Amino acid sequence: MSVDTVSLTGWGRTAPTTAVRFRPRTYEEAAAVIRGRGPRGAIARGLGRAPGDAAQNAGGSVLDMTGLDRVRALDEAAGTVRCDAGVSLDRLLRVLLPHGWCPPAVPGTGRVTVGGAIASDVQGRDHTAAGSLARHVSELDLLTADGDVRTVTPGTALFDATTGGLGLTGVILGATLRLKRVSTPLISVSTERAADLDDLLARFTDGGDRLPYASAWIDLLAGGRATGRGVLTRGEHAPPSVLPAHARRTMRAGRTPLPGQRDRWSAAPALPDGLLGRTSVALLNEVRYRSASRARTGELRTAAAFFHPLDALPDVSRLYGGRAGLVRYRFTVGYGQEEALHRVVRRISARRCPAFRAELQRFGAPDPGWLSLPASPGWALALDLPAALPGLGRFLDGLDEEVAAAGGRVCLAKDSRMRPETAAAMYPRLAEFRELRAELDPAGAFRSDLARRLGL
Repeated sequence: MSVDTVSLTGWGRTAPTTAVRFRPRTYEEAAAVIRGRGPRGAIARGLGRAPGDAAQNAGGSVLDMTGLDRVRALDEAAGTVRCDAGVSLDRLLRVLLPHGWCPPAVPGTGRVTVGGAIASDVQGRDHTAAGSLARHVSELDLLTADGDVRTVTPGTALFDATTGGLGLTGVILGATLRLKRVSTPLISVSTERAADLDDLLARFTDGGDRLPYASAWIDLLAGGRATGRGVLTRGEHAPPSVLPAHARRTMRAGRTPLPGQRDRWSAAPALPDGLLGRTSVALLNEVRYRSASRARTGELRTAAAFFHPLDALPDVSRLYGGRAGLVRYRFTVGYGQEEALHRVVRRISARRCPAFRAELQRFGAPDPGWLSLPASPGWALALDLPAALPGLGRFLDGLDEEVAAAGGRVCLAKDSRMRPETAAAMYPRLAEFRELRAELDPAGAFRSDLARRLGL
C-alpha cells in the first residue's frame, strides 16, 4: 500500500487542502487505515471528480480507492455485475456493452468510480424511468468505523444513509449492480432545437418518455426572447436492424462495434488556463446552437460519445475556470415550479455568466437515499461557473433562496459553497443522517471538508 502527503482538490479545483493519502489494494489494507486513523479521521476518494470538497479531508487521511479496481463477476443469468469500488464507470461500460449489458443510471462522466457513484447516488438521463443508481444496487460491502466490513442491502437505514451519504457512513469497498439488457452498444439519437425556455420545456413534456434518455443543453448567455434557448437530445439503444452491415457482422462475431478500447482520458491536448471567457463562450454557444439540427432522428453514436461527450475534451475546469477553478451549481425544482426555473435562468442570463456547460434534465420520483436528489419529480439544471466571477458567492446564495422557496434542492455531491442552514432546510432527513452517524461512528472516523463545512 502506497502512502504520501498530497494537496487535494475537487474537479472544480477550489479550496485545496493537504492530507495523507493511502492507496489500499485489498479490503484488509483499507481496514488497517481506518483502524489506525488519526484524530482528523478519514474519507474515501475515487477519481477526484466531485466538483467540490466532498472527497477532501484537511489534515487527515484520504483513501484512494482506485487500487481496488477488479470487475469480479458478470452473472448474465441474473443480469448483475459484482465489482470493486475503484472500478470506473467508463471501464464498466467497455466491459459490459460487448456482452449486451449496460450499467444503470449512467451519469455525464465516465471518470467516476463505482464507489463514488454510489456515495453520490448519481443519476442518468433516464431518471424518470430508472431512478438513481441506488435503485439498482443489490448489495454493497461497507467498511465501518470499527474496522469491520458489513454487507448492506436495500430497505435498511444504513443503505439509505450510505447511498448519497458522500462517504460519511463508511468506505464502500464493492457492490453488486443490477444491469440493463441492451440490444446493441450504439445509441440512436434524436436532436431538436428550442427557441426559448418555454419551448424547451414543452418539447421535453411533449416527448414524454418515448425514448429513455433525454437531456438538453441551454444557452445561458442568450437574452431577450431567446432566453433559455437550447438543444434537446434524446436517445435509445439502437436495434441491430439500423446498424451498418459491418457493425452487424462485428456483433455476430462476438465483438463490440465500439471503436477504441484504450483509455481516452489522456488524449486531449493541453491548452492554456482560462482560455474561455464571456466573449468566447458566447461565440461558442452561438455556433453550437446554430449548428444543431432543427430536428434530426436516427443518428448513431457510440455510448461514450453519447453519455460522456465532455470526457474527450481538455480539462474544462482549467479552460474557463482559470487558476481559481470552477463552481458547479446543480439544483432541482418540482413540476408546478417552472416559474422558479424561469427566474433562475433569467437571473443567470442577465448577469452574463459564462456557463459553457449547462444541462437540463427531467427527474422522476424521489430516490431512497436520505441525502439524494431530488425532493420530487421535476426539473434539474446543472451549470459550471468560473469561481473568480466577482460576487459569485452572493449571487449563488440568492439562487439558493429561489430554489428553497420553490421546495427544491441544491445537490450536495456537487457543492463547494452552500451554507449549513441552507442544506438543513433543503434536506429534512439530515437530522436522521446525523443521528445514525453518531450511533455508528461516535468517534468521528469518517470526516471530510464538506462535512465540516455543512455540519453533516
